Amino acid sequence: MKKTIFFFFVISLSYTIGQERKIPVDTAVTTQHSVTVNGSAFSYTATTGTQPVWDEHGEPIAALHYTYYTRNGVKNRESRPLLISFNGGPGSGSVWMHLAYTGPRVLNIDDEGYPVQPYGVRQNPYSVLDVTDIVYVNPANTGYSRTIPEMGEEVDRKKFFGINADVKYLAEWLNTFVTRNNRWRSPKYIVGESYGGTRVMGLSLALQNQQWMYLNGVIMVSPADYKVIRVGGPVSSALNLPYYTAAAWHQKALSADLQQKDLLDILPESEDYTINTVIPAIAKGGFISDTEKDQVAEKMAYYSGLSKKEILDHNLDVPTRYFWKALLRDKGGYNVGRLDSRYLGIDKRLAGTSPDYSAELTSWLHSFTPAINYYLQEELNFKTDIKYNMFGPVRPWDNSDDNTRDNLRQAMAQNPYLNVLVQSGYYDGATTYFNAKYTMWQVDPSGRMKDRFEFKGYRSGHMMYLRREDLKQANEDIRAFILRTSNTGKSAKY
Repeated sequence: MKKTIFFFFVISLSYTIGQERKIPVDTAVTTQHSVTVNGSAFSYTATTGTQPVWDEHGEPIAALHYTYYTRNGVKNRESRPLLISFNGGPGSGSVWMHLAYTGPRVLNIDDEGYPVQPYGVRQNPYSVLDVTDIVYVNPANTGYSRTIPEMGEEVDRKKFFGINADVKYLAEWLNTFVTRNNRWRSPKYIVGESYGGTRVMGLSLALQNQQWMYLNGVIMVSPADYKVIRVGGPVSSALNLPYYTAAAWHQKALSADLQQKDLLDILPESEDYTINTVIPAIAKGGFISDTEKDQVAEKMAYYSGLSKKEILDHNLDVPTRYFWKALLRDKGGYNVGRLDSRYLGIDKRLAGTSPDYSAELTSWLHSFTPAINYYLQEELNFKTDIKYNMFGPVRPWDNSDDNTRDNLRQAMAQNPYLNVLVQSGYYDGATTYFNAKYTMWQVDPSGRMKDRFEFKGYRSGHMMYLRREDLKQANEDIRAFILRTSNTGKSAKY
């Protein structure tokens, strides 16, 4: 009788342990696939799994989920580039660029980026997998990645959730990944979207000076530069005007003489006015003359689609959240999207100073969430009961001691091979295209490395690749950037 009770206890215990909802610390699943890119068909290998983050004692403190694509039939893998991809947040999984931009599969959406049922994925005819292998990395607590309690105690959040901590542990993790996959000789590129722009600026120097891993390129997609965004003041405020111009033009809210011009014809006017007039005017604060303030407000109204009174009421400093709410208040009563101002939303009240919700983000989650869950589990065969965190618990986040912009400058100065590509959508109201240009200008104040920077703009928003025309062009811009900056045969010297 005692033996029977013991037997059932062991079976019960095994079942309970087997049902624990934990992600494996170190595992991988490999599958075979094919895709046609730019008219050429080829096969590729997809490996998706987890790789540990270790502490100073060699104990795992996190398991990071990744998906790694390699083109088959490559004779000289050492000369083939490797693209390392991150999204942002902070706290966002690496689903967005994975399933909608550079990877071999894209989710089912229409040509402008709106959800289409049935949910799922299809081949990406513009993927850059033809010229580079790609790994998509989910930082701690995003996607399927999870931190691990240390010796039964709570996770030390300071090791993961802050700009400098994020850069440090990810640089270590990438060293292990590159070693395990024999990619030390490959030309390497890191791409980050939104907060990922801050991340890759920091990683450029951390990989170089802490891991001795030298990059060929840094790609920033709709980058968030906290040296501007979170600081506020005349520069931060004024830089929004060209975005206001773009969004208002798209929504046909500008004056007739501007609407009849092409977007790219009017943006240089707005940019020039911003740099030379709006920044100095806002900097004068309450001591600007009434005449100048009136003149600037009138011109800002001309370039923004808002009224002169609205701009004067804000003392020339118009918050983006007010713009999203007010632009179409009297033109249909819609608000416009934060991350992509092509999208429209409906609020409870027309009155107010900010929208009730982000119209574009709800649309995107509508299609991305089922697609990534289906794709990883059913096509890539990664089985788990862990929830895929589109946005994970990473708060509070430590933004202190942010030197990432100067880190990129130093990495470029030390490494003549290192080039930078910046990509932005004109209708992005969160990390605006002109803010991205400004960041690019400020990385190297000397101007001696400006020939190694490249900016590309697109007629869409934060995730410009959701618009099919921009998906094609933006991938082609990355492809050309990689081909131009890898395996040049030139010595790394000045």
